[in-house]
Amino acid sequence: MEDDAPVIYGLEFQARALTPQTAETDAIRFLVGTQSLRYDNQIHIIDFDDENNIINKNVLLHQVGEIWHISTSPADKGVLATCYNKTSDTKVMTCAAVWRMPKELESGSHESPDDSSSNTQTLELLCHLDNTAHGNMACVMWEPMGDGKKIISLADNNILMWDLQESSAKAVLSSSAALEGKGQLKFTSGRWSPHHNCTQIATANDTAVRGWDTRSMRQIYCIENAHGQLVRDLDFNPNKQYYLASCGDDCKVKFWDTRNVTEPVKTLEEHSHWVWNVRYNHSHDQLILTGSSDSRVILSNMVSISSEPFGHMVDDDELSDQEDQHQEEKIKEPLQDSVIATYEEHEDSVYAVEWSSADPWLFASLSYDGRLVINRVPRALKYHILL
Repeated sequence: MEDDAPVIYGLEFQARALTPQTAETDAIRFLVGTQSLRYDNQIHIIDFDDENNIINKNVLLHQVGEIWHISTSPADKGVLATCYNKTSDTKVMTCAAVWRMPKELESGSHESPDDSSSNTQTLELLCHLDNTAHGNMACVMWEPMGDGKKIISLADNNILMWDLQESSAKAVLSSSAALEGKGQLKFTSGRWSPHHNCTQIATANDTAVRGWDTRSMRQIYCIENAHGQLVRDLDFNPNKQYYLASCGDDCKVKFWDTRNVTEPVKTLEEHSHWVWNVRYNHSHDQLILTGSSDSRVILSNMVSISSEPFGHMVDDDELSDQEDQHQEEKIKEPLQDSVIATYEEHEDSVYAVEWSSADPWLFASLSYDGRLVINRVPRALKYHILL
């Protein structure tokens, strides 16, 4: 099988929640949450064996309702959070809880069990994030690079910061903020910045993107009309502390410098329908992944606004004289931004794209029909970036 060929896995359930297992940096592993109204919902643990190009899966029962969002602890491989629907007396609420998977499934690189009928195990509930007073949960964010004890959830127009205590068996609300004003005040998504000592988050509501200081719980910047329609997702550049990407229903992906939010630094207009997801590569921030309702996943090379706009700098000592001259010529010209590849393996809306936390060249995408596709950055580009 060719190295760059996609690997496809069908969940047999509708799904929209996908996350890498953040704390697992040795094995390639993703978690997918299902959205089924008729059956018990499940979390599929997907282990990708990249030497043999095969997927191994384990299934965990998530018996409380269909999963809208899933995220994993940065410190503990076994701990994750979900936002899910709960129906009580004709009212549907989106709730959030923190769970632990069975000990033997915590680390990656598992084989699939031979007997698929007996292999479903159950998640252990650690604690609920009590949202009775705060409304519907949109997402749960873990403090980046943290010890897995601090999380922030967005519920309707509230930002809620929680301390997980007693081995995550208890969530204590430590501070909160509410979004006030006119219009539809409902957060759609948020990201916790890895910069500024992890004291900033960004949120999306309606067409606006806002920055918040987690110490004072006050707003620090606001991009009023970041998109012409609803903002769906955000991500921070892992290497450039003020850079943020956003995407939305106007089919655009925009890049912002949060010190000056009057204009985006750059805009991408490659998708033909709502853009649900945008993700920076963790190691090479010029690589940007987006997924859309146009059923496509696009990998872009946004090198001009990356941390290495002139390409990878090579040590002079490593070069011979001839190469040296060539290198000098090469350095003068910033590299051009471009679409690297458009992936067409999905036939339904792509609701999630995520980079692996173990392999910087590998990513997964998930469409609503339950199709998970694992792809790699094209080899030629990988060597171009590295050399």
